[in-house]
Amino acid sequence: MKGYSNLINWPRFPVTPGPDDGQAAAIKPATVRQQRQPEEELHIISGAFMRKELTILKKASSYAVLALLMCISIAGCKKEEQKKIVLEQVKPQLTEKSPNVKHIRIAVGGMITPKEGIAYYRQFLEYVQEKLGTKVNYVDRQDYGEVNEMLRTKQLDAAFVCSGPYVDGHKQFNLDLLAAPQARGETVYYSYIITAKDSPFHSFSELRGRKFAFTDPLSNTGKLVPTYMLAKMNETPESFFKSFIFTRSHDKAIKAVAQGIVDAAAVDSLIWEYLNKINPEFTSKTRIIEKSPPYAIPPVVVPSDLDPDLKKQLQQIFLNAHTDPKGQELLNKMMIDKFVLINDSLFLHHG
Repeated sequence: MKGYSNLINWPRFPVTPGPDDGQAAAIKPATVRQQRQPEEELHIISGAFMRKELTILKKASSYAVLALLMCISIAGCKKEEQKKIVLEQVKPQLTEKSPNVKHIRIAVGGMITPKEGIAYYRQFLEYVQEKLGTKVNYVDRQDYGEVNEMLRTKQLDAAFVCSGPYVDGHKQFNLDLLAAPQARGETVYYSYIITAKDSPFHSFSELRGRKFAFTDPLSNTGKLVPTYMLAKMNETPESFFKSFIFTRSHDKAIKAVAQGIVDAAAVDSLIWEYLNKINPEFTSKTRIIEKSPPYAIPPVVVPSDLDPDLKKQLQQIFLNAHTDPKGQELLNKMMIDKFVLINDSLFLHHG
């Protein structure tokens, strides 16, 4: 029944006797026997007897052949099993998945450049791999919460994160700072509240009843800061805005405002400034109506129990990258002056 995986669905073949089957088949042989002579009957009976004996002999021969084949088959199986045992005893060669081969896994979650700048981050991780002498696996995750969970469960050895997720990770599972980027001579950034260039709005408070865009639920500049601004007004996003969305990235939030999808948005100042300098197609159609106080810049972090030697090696590569011609070239593309050590209190004070 090849092709039918379920016995219930197998086709049912007709078994009801037809007009030439059943009774007709039973009647015809009896009629023939009545017309035969005794000598013919004996001959027929003798012939039938001989055929019966031959049939028995044939069956016996078939059984003998079948038994012989089964013996051969069993012997063959035993030989095959012996071969398999020998093969399984062969020691497997080392592969990339072997525990003896160490990989470093670094995620790029939060960035101080737009999504289009991810290529430069990947190139920088290749630079880290070259300096470290150990393979670095690049991990791309847009969701800040997912990156934090991977850090907590030891699926990552380091990550570029937003400052908000770092504060949460530090409180929940002792996430540690490795280094922080310095951009435009500062290690801080701001939340920009932006609207369309030709909109009638000139302050955050004028956005009541309007459509608003946040970035990620854990983003400091894209969600936490504007939510705090609303709290000081005794408001929440639900009570203040007509509706709001999460764009999952700052450049998408800028684009949403420029294209009139929303009336305003909260975005990372570093990303807005980067786009406004490199590719102002959408920033030129927006206007900053409010700027938050400064916050510590999105850092590079590691799990607290990361091997101390590995942590020191990684930290030195980041801190010294600007002193190396190749490293400096990559940092310029990322619009980062250099990586520096930064005080934890700058993050936790605002957490």
